[in-house]
Amino acid sequence: MNIVFENPDKVNGLMTITVEENDYKEQVEKTLKDYRKKANFPGFRPGMVPMGLIKKQYELPVKADVINKFVGEQLYKYVKDNNIQMLGEPLPSETQVPVDLEHEAPYTFVFDIAVAPEFKIELNGKNKIDYYVIEPDEKTIDTQVQQMAQRMGSYEKAETYEKNDMLRGDLRELDAEGNTLEGGLTIETASMMPEYIKVDEQRQRFEGAKLGDIIIFNPRKAYPDNDAEVSSLLKIKKEELAQHEGDFSYQITEISRYKAHEVNQELFHEAFGEDVNDEVTFRQKIADELRAQFVSESDFKFLLDVREYVEKKVGKLTYPDALLKRIMKNSNKDKGDDYVEKNYEESIRQLTWHLAKEQLVRAQGIKIEDADIKNAAKESARAQFARYGMSNVPEEYLENYANDMLKKQENIEGLIDQAIDQKLIAALKTAVKLNEKSVTPDEFNKLFEK
Repeated sequence: MNIVFENPDKVNGLMTITVEENDYKEQVEKTLKDYRKKANFPGFRPGMVPMGLIKKQYELPVKADVINKFVGEQLYKYVKDNNIQMLGEPLPSETQVPVDLEHEAPYTFVFDIAVAPEFKIELNGKNKIDYYVIEPDEKTIDTQVQQMAQRMGSYEKAETYEKNDMLRGDLRELDAEGNTLEGGLTIETASMMPEYIKVDEQRQRFEGAKLGDIIIFNPRKAYPDNDAEVSSLLKIKKEELAQHEGDFSYQITEISRYKAHEVNQELFHEAFGEDVNDEVTFRQKIADELRAQFVSESDFKFLLDVREYVEKKVGKLTYPDALLKRIMKNSNKDKGDDYVEKNYEESIRQLTWHLAKEQLVRAQGIKIEDADIKNAAKESARAQFARYGMSNVPEEYLENYANDMLKKQENIEGLIDQAIDQKLIAALKTAVKLNEKSVTPDEFNKLFEK
C-alpha cells in the first residue's frame, strides 16, 4: 500500500491510495472461509461446499467490501497521523478512473480532501472586549414583586363573575324546547373558566353572571375546535360528543377569584425566610437574585461579542469553495439544487468560528469531563424551570431532570457544546481585559435589536 498526499494551495488536498494484493488477500480468504462454513448449496452438506463455488459467487463482492474498508481506514489514519485538519468527508476525486476489481492489483483510489485554512488566533490581556453587567432597575424589581405576589396568591369567593374567575356549577343537557332532557347528561360541580371560551357569542353569556344564575350555552359551539375540552367538561369520551350537540344549562354554585398576595411581611417571609422583615430588604433580596440570574445572559452576550471580535481579527480566510460546495451538496441531497448557494456563505461563517473556537479551547487548556456534561444538563434544566417562574427548584429535581436528558443520545452533543461554551466563557473572562458596562435589562435587550 502506498499513500501520496498533495496539497499545493494548502486547502485543496488530493490523496492517492494504491492498494496491493497483500493488503487485502488474507482478509478476503478468511472471509470466504467463514462463508464456506455457513453456505447452504443444494447437493452439499454445510461446510463441505467446494471453495471454487464459494469464490465464484462471493469473491468479488467480498473483495470490494474488504478493499473499501481498508482504504477508508488508511485514509483516516493518514489524516490523523499527519495532523491534517480535514473539513467534512473526503470525496472520490473527479480525476478518479474506474477501478476494475476483476483485474489484478494494484488498484488506485483518488480522493479530494478539503483542508482547513491556516491561521492563528490568540486572546489575552491585550484584547479588550465589552462585558455587559445587567443591573436590575426599579421597573424590573416591581415586575418581580408582582410576579411573586401573583404566584403566592390564593382564590377567594365572589358573588358576581368577572374576567378570569373560576366557576363551579351544575350542567344539565336540554331538549329542543329548552327543558331538561330526560335521560340526558347531568354533571354536578363542573368547573369552568369562561374567559377561555373561544366563541365571543357563547362567552358573553357569562358576563355579569351572579351566584345562583342559570346560563344557557352550547359546549360544542363554545369550543368548536377543541373536542378534548368539551369531552373533559361533559365527562364523556370524544367519540360520544356527536350525541350531545345541543344546549346545556349551567347553574353557578361557586365563583372563585384569584387574588395576588399582599406585599406584606407574610410575603417577605414566604419568599426569603423570616430574616426579611421590611420591603426595602425584600427588594434588595430580589435585586440580588436577579443579578445572579442575569450573569448567564451577560455571559451569552459576551461570547457573541468574542465571536464578533475574533471574526474581525481573523478576517476573510481562503477556503476550497468548489470542493466544500460539493461536500455540502453531497450531505444535503434531499434539499434541492439551490440549497448550497443559499446557505454556503453562512456555513462558511459558522465554520470559521468553529475553527477559531477550537483554537481558543486548546489555548485555554479546556477539557470536558462527564461531570461537565452533567452540570450542563442541570443548567439547562434550571433554565427551563426559570422560564416558568420557578427559580428555587430543589437540587434533587434538577438531578433527576438532568439524568433523564443524559439518557437520550441526541442530547449529548448539544450538552457537550454547552459545557465547552461555559468553560470557554469562564476562561476568557479572566484571560482578556473586560470593558465592563452597566446596563438596565431594557438597555441590554436593545443590544440584540441590531
